[in-house]
Amino acid sequence: MSEKAQAERFSEVVLPHLGDALALARWLTGNAADAEDVVQDACLKAHAGIAGYAGGNARAWLLTIVRNTAYTWMSRNRPRAVLAVGDLGDLDEMAAAHGTSLPAEDGPEASLIAKTDTAALEAAISALPQPFRETLVLRDINGLSYREIAAMLGVPMGTVMSRLARARNLLMSELGSAP
Repeated sequence: MSEKAQAERFSEVVLPHLGDALALARWLTGNAADAEDVVQDACLKAHAGIAGYAGGNARAWLLTIVRNTAYTWMSRNRPRAVLAVGDLGDLDEMAAAHGTSLPAEDGPEASLIAKTDTAALEAAISALPQPFRETLVLRDINGLSYREIAAMLGVPMGTVMSRLARARNLLMSELGSAP
């Protein structure tokens, strides 16, 4: 594949999903600067491997590269005990990118309640064990299918469903609306 063909394919396959890649990296690394480093490394890997991309869901392909790159980066640059997630502000960016919007706020009281709810949800997601948090972010925030998540994580689809159910139940318990 020529360099020009590689560059065109990279533009078609990877560039449309950079916002999602950055959002996932923020959730996995916990801050924007580290997420940018991870996405940059992931883009280099994606560019190097673009000739081997066999088609299918380009977004899932890129997010798999981002996930693997994030864990490699964190293992080199952070103590093992530290693993943080991004903030829920990523949801606004993702909603805008997908042409949807979050509910409008009615006034200062609604704004304060929304901020309090967001902080509580962010804290609850951060407190989830890593496998549950990762599965929840990939499904509920990035919108990947169970099959795509299973392939990405290298686990059976039933494990993905189980982790997602447990993550949601833990969140509901933490937030006070258990079933």
